Amino acid sequence: MRFLITAGPTREHIDPVRYLSNGSSGKMGYALAEAARARGGEVTLVSGPVALAAPAGVSLQKVVSAADMHAACLEHFDTCDVFIAVAAVADYRPKLRSTEKSAKVKGPHSLELEPTVDILKDLGTRRRDGQCLIGFAAETSELDTKAPAKLAAKGCDWIVANDVSAPGIGMDANDNAVSLWNRSGLVTRLGPAPKADIARLILEQVFPV
Repeated sequence: MRFLITAGPTREHIDPVRYLSNGSSGKMGYALAEAARARGGEVTLVSGPVALAAPAGVSLQKVVSAADMHAACLEHFDTCDVFIAVAAVADYRPKLRSTEKSAKVKGPHSLELEPTVDILKDLGTRRRDGQCLIGFAAETSELDTKAPAKLAAKGCDWIVANDVSAPGIGMDANDNAVSLWNRSGLVTRLGPAPKADIARLILEQVFPV
């Protein structure tokens, strides 16, 4: 089984030294890549900037921006059997990027933003028969409402929702607690537990032996 997995944050540059990003550590995506490889899968991991080493036996492709990640996913999507969108992709990027470091200005400063591509939604429109799409929904409230809505809106088969505001299971934590949904509704709640265990349990639920 061929897995394509995204992980980590993206960086949307304002100028050569400043960028918009988030606190994603990549730990959940890397744990899923390792768990998929342990099940005998052929794994391509497309990762934003993180301080993690690629799991053994996994093909790692490093990217920076949402556009970079989208291009890398398009490169591999047609040949994958399973796409797992774990990365915390920036929703917006600066409309204009300066080629030089911007000078500090006195007083308020405005920045015009434009939407980035919704990678999961776009790939959902390109899927072929037999492909499985698994999305992640990092929320701070109303998981049981937002998760199934995202599943439907993005054309997923499964969605994994987690509360990133909860102590000990946020973006940079070693543990996680998630709710796993499919098109029929809530399937199970997993954790709190180490992200390696959560990754293994997710794959066991989606692909029972």
